[in-house]
Order: sequence, then C-alpha cells, then structure tokens
Amino acid sequence: MINIRNIAIIAHVDHGKTTLVDKMLSQAGVFRENQSVAERVMDSGDLERERGITILAKNTAINYEGTKINIVDTPGHADFGGEVERILKMVNGVLLLVDAAEGPMPQTRFVLERALKLGHRVIVVVNKIDRPDARITEVVDEVLELLLELDATDFQLDSPMLFCSARRGTASYSPEVEGEDLTPLYKTILDYIPEPERDTDAPVQMLVSSVDYNEYVGRIAIGRIERGILHQNQEILVCNYHGEHEPRRAKAVNIYEFDGLARVAVPESAAGNIIALSGIPEITIGDTICAANAPDPLPFVEITAPTMEMTFAVNDSPFAGREGKFVTTRNIRDRLTRETLKDVSLKVTEVTNSDSFNVAGRGEMHLSILIETMRREGYEFQVSPPRILTREIDGRLCEPVERVVADVPENAAGAVIERLSARRGEFVEVTPMGSRTRVTFIVPSRGLFGYRSEFMTDTRGEGILASVFERYEPWRGEIQRRGTGSLVAFETGEAVAYGLFGAQDRGQLFVSAGTKVYAGMIVGVTPKSEDITVNICKKKQLTNMRASGSDEALRLVPPKTLSLEQCLEFLADDELLEVTPQNLRLRKSVLDHGLRLRAVSKRKAGVE
Repeated sequence: MINIRNIAIIAHVDHGKTTLVDKMLSQAGVFRENQSVAERVMDSGDLERERGITILAKNTAINYEGTKINIVDTPGHADFGGEVERILKMVNGVLLLVDAAEGPMPQTRFVLERALKLGHRVIVVVNKIDRPDARITEVVDEVLELLLELDATDFQLDSPMLFCSARRGTASYSPEVEGEDLTPLYKTILDYIPEPERDTDAPVQMLVSSVDYNEYVGRIAIGRIERGILHQNQEILVCNYHGEHEPRRAKAVNIYEFDGLARVAVPESAAGNIIALSGIPEITIGDTICAANAPDPLPFVEITAPTMEMTFAVNDSPFAGREGKFVTTRNIRDRLTRETLKDVSLKVTEVTNSDSFNVAGRGEMHLSILIETMRREGYEFQVSPPRILTREIDGRLCEPVERVVADVPENAAGAVIERLSARRGEFVEVTPMGSRTRVTFIVPSRGLFGYRSEFMTDTRGEGILASVFERYEPWRGEIQRRGTGSLVAFETGEAVAYGLFGAQDRGQLFVSAGTKVYAGMIVGVTPKSEDITVNICKKKQLTNMRASGSDEALRLVPPKTLSLEQCLEFLADDELLEVTPQNLRLRKSVLDHGLRLRAVSKRKAGVE
C-alpha cells in the first residue's frame, strides 16, 4: 500500500501559495520537459487569473520517493474563509506560508487558528526571502508570537521552519543558506506530517468536504476516505450528521484519484486517500458516505456565519431584458441555489411576495465575485447596497466588527488613522516597519463600506489593506456612509456632448457621449451631499443665426469608469446596481423624479 500525506497550503492573500504549488508540481515531474505551462496553473478560473487570487480550493497530488502527497491549494482572501475551514477536515497537516516582508496578516491568524484547533501539524514556510525589503528575523518572531497567542500546543510551537523563494523554486533550512530546489520542503513534509489513519477493514466512511459540478455527470463529491475501501458501483448510504435528510441509498458510480492536475478513474480507493466521486444526485457538503449496512455520519466543521447581505432582484429598469440571457425569477433562483451547493458560507433566502432574494456572504469580495460570475454567464439582475447582519446578544443589539491591518507609507499613517477613527474604528496598535507603518484597528464591518477607494487615494496607491471578521460587539452608532451626492439623469435618451458639457461642472461624470441612459439612472457624482438632476440628453437648439466662435468644439472631461467593486462601494441606501452581461448601471430605487422628491420630503419631515 502506497504511503500518503495529505496537506493544505494556507496563507494570507498574495503570499505565494499558488506559485509554490506550481514549483512543487514542476519539480515533482508532473509536467513534460517541453510542456508549456501557464503561471499559477492551479488558478483555473478566468476571474482567478484576472484578479491574481485563489477563489476556490483546488486539489492536486504529486509522488515523491514513493509517497503520494495530496495537496490542497486554498484561498487567501478572508471572504473565502469558508473554503479553507471545510478543506482543513481533509488533511493531516498544513504548510503555513508567511511573506518575509509583510509577516502574519489577518487571514494568517484566521486560518492558522482553525488548523490549530483541529490539532493539525504545522510547517512554517517563510516565503519571498529574496524580497529586498524582507524582514526574516522579525517575521520569524511574529509567527512564534502568533502561535503563542492562539494557544498552540508545545508540539505545534516546535514546528519546523523553512525559508523559501516560491518564484525561484528553492527552499532551505536556514535563511543564510540559499536553497537549490524544493527538496528540503518535500523531506520535511514526509518527516513531519503524519500519515492518515488507514483502517481498511472497517466499513467505508467518507466526509464530503467539497462539491464540484460537471454538466455530464452532475455533482462530484470530494473528500477523504476516513476508513474502509470504496469500490466502484458499490451500494452506499448518504447520511447527514445534523439530520438534515434521512439516509438514502446510492451507488458509487465513478471513483477518481488525483494525479498531478488530472483526475484518474480507479476501480477502488482505500482509507486515507482524497478522492472525487460521481453518480450521487443531491449530494452536498457535510454529507457522509457510509457502507450500506453501517450508517455512521461524521460531524462537519462549524462554518463561520455570514456577516453581510445583499438583495438580488429581477431587473425592472426601462432597459430590462435587452442584454441578458437569463432574466427571470426562476433563472436567478436556480443559479443561486446551485451556488449554495458548493459554497457553504453563502446563504440564500427568498423574499416573500417579491421577485428578489436575500444573499448573505462573508464580505463584499465574496458577493462581488458571485455577481461577476453570474453576469459572465449571461444573467441580468439588480442588486441592493450591502448591509450588515446584526444579532441580539444578552438583550443588546450587536454588529460584526473586523480586525483591519493597514500597511501604509509612513507619511500616510495619520490620514488612515483619522479616516478609520471617523468610521467608529477602535485603535489597537501602530508598528513602524522601516519606511512604512502598520496600523491595526477594530472597525465595524459597515464602517468599511466604501472605504477602500478612499484608502487608495490617501496612500497614493501604495497601501495594503486587509481585514478579517473578529467578533460581534454592541452597536457603535451611526456612521456616515457617503458624503457625496449623485448626478441623476432627468430623461431617457442618448447622452450628447452638449448636455454632458453643461453637466460636467456639477461633478464627475460616469458616462460618455453616445451612452444610452434612462430617467433615474445615476450618471455621475457631485461633491455636494444632495443629489442633483441633470439633463445630459439636452441638444443645442439650431437657428439660422451664427456668432463668431459659437460653434467651437466642446471640451469634455473624460468620464470615470467604475469597476464592480467601486459600484458597490458607491451605492447609497436609496440606490441600486443594474447588472447585465454588457453593462453596470447605477440607478435610483425610485426612477420617477417627482415620486423621488416626495419620498425625500417625507423622509426629512419624519426626521424633523
């Protein structure tokens, strides 16, 4: 029986997990010598490649000196922490990657805490030691302090530490010695990570930790076989520890093991191996596959609850149905339901008597990735501004707060501290790091809505902002979300240069000449706190009288193009975002100008 090691690679975003996996695969002989391989080969999705982040956990496997090493590449962004939490149930140890310059960041703490609670062994890998601003000695001390803070056992505190350059594909036992390849890393995995328990005589049992989908075979369950041997076409029972459904009979139609980047069909697989299994309809994350005569469901890891919610609704703008392929309530419901099957940290509830759904997730990034994925698939819909999910604890209204770490140039630290304090942030510490400064705050989740664009402005694009959910705390009071107003189109039509020229003095425009707009659509932002209605479809009246210089070319300021995340940050409480495969349009909830003014008047009267 072949030796097995099951490991997950965990780290904060952009600390080099996927690059390290690339080099591990390459040096293990997975690729042919003349094979053309893309960078970050594990990031297979278009969005992952465009953004340079891992969104979904990926499985791969290599063989080294007769041992099969199953590797799981996990997301580093805090919003996809649900992926990491459930994946950790499949492995027996983790590689903790820490950037040699940035050190432990909020997500580092989050994923390491989960791994330590499960009793996993940890191999600390200080990556990017070839960075000119590397602080290797300080980062090693910070990692040890973090292990102490998280109540690591004596054995976990004595974790081996390697020094690596994933980009070069080298690792060494000492920062003073430059490695030649990743041999020290492979050897440490074999020596330190334990082999999984492999009771092959007991009835088969496997916890489903992930679900993939294929349009030809349907759902594909991924997990580690805890005990026994699973045979192809074997009769099995699908059970749930929480009793969400009655045990049901099924058949293991196809069994796949991971080999490099491929899934290889096998007639059987034994305990300790991570496999993919197809042929079971309605299988979901958290289910346990058991022998037909021995139902014994396993408990599933508790996933951190969502902290933020948005409303997805059928598009009802004047341009509805023109650009999307899937536009109905049924289309949106089916797509959101399908997403919850593979994303356990996403919750969807249908709003009664309405063509809309409340979608709760872990953060703005979590929900924006879903929105972008749906629009690329041809869906058309509209979304509300994000809002936090509150709880009542001991009779008090509580809200989620996040630990925010801002790594900024020294001269920008004051502006960042001032901004976060104004957003009800609680100052924790400030740490000098040479020419840069690290500022740590505890900030309400709603205080971060719309802050990232301000942060990039204050730091001139040089700042790094990271946050992770900390806990629930009593409500901290009102926070001004946006100090600017919107420029709102007065009539439906096509934007023309003459109308835009007259409107651009009121603020920054979002549309250019030739753009089709409708009444109530947001076409720009004004520094004033109140909305301004503008007529950008207004054309110059033609007469037979001409004056010298009257027909000179109108000089228009180039419009500002907003990304999806910037659109979500921009939204005020009375605004919506129309999402189609071709366009993102900001709009008012109430499109009619007169009705909108009356609503504002009533709101002001209620305040007074």
